Amino acid sequence: MRLLLLSNSTNAGESYLSYPKKDIQMFLEKDGVKEVLFVPYAAVTFSYDAYVDKVQERFGEFDVKVRGIHSENDPVKAVETAEAIVVGGGNTFHLLKHIQESGIIDAVRKKVKNGTPYIGWSAGSNVACPTICTTNDMPILMPKSFDAFNLIPFQINPHYIDVNPQGFAGESRDDRIKEYITVNPEMYVAGLREGCMFLLENGKLSLTGSKPVKIFKYGQPARDVFQNEKLDFLFPAKNQFSELIDN
Repeated sequence: MRLLLLSNSTNAGESYLSYPKKDIQMFLEKDGVKEVLFVPYAAVTFSYDAYVDKVQERFGEFDVKVRGIHSENDPVKAVETAEAIVVGGGNTFHLLKHIQESGIIDAVRKKVKNGTPYIGWSAGSNVACPTICTTNDMPILMPKSFDAFNLIPFQINPHYIDVNPQGFAGESRDDRIKEYITVNPEMYVAGLREGCMFLLENGKLSLTGSKPVKIFKYGQPARDVFQNEKLDFLFPAKNQFSELIDN
């Protein structure tokens, strides 16, 4: 598999998809991709067409066409014929509900397993996980289940931050993640800080960005993992994902 999973689309004070533009360009150029199938279902307060146009403006800078899956008469066939699949950020519950209703879960999983590049940011990275249970979003819609594409065997918490505003007395992000691993003790959660991304290719998972990823696992102290440190422990040695990461 080839995956590029970003924490966020835009850093503060920058234009849309500015910081990851070169990473996205290089990722797609390796397979000679000229057109991507874009899943805009995370958009809520603006239209899917507007979302496609927004992504196209950036992707057009490296001559890649963006095609919205919402405009396709047969979404499954569109997935099956796609050169690459891109899933944008927004509300994760809205995204997953419409992904499920379009019937593309199995098609995307099979397509990506067979080597088609996948790019996701924010909610688009959440749905690459087994479930969306580590999203930061409000459940504005109820999907059929929380089960997602299940492309990786661990959970991502995008936009991860471990600093609370002064005077804030509610649960921290760490508190929320600790609740998750308490009831899901077998799962790892990767707190992916903004400006950072995971790259999976050639059977290796690597971290890109100036900040470390924070790893949570029940019964273990949370710890930061920096660039160039191994992340192999996120993939159990012998399970269904061994075949996936070798492809």
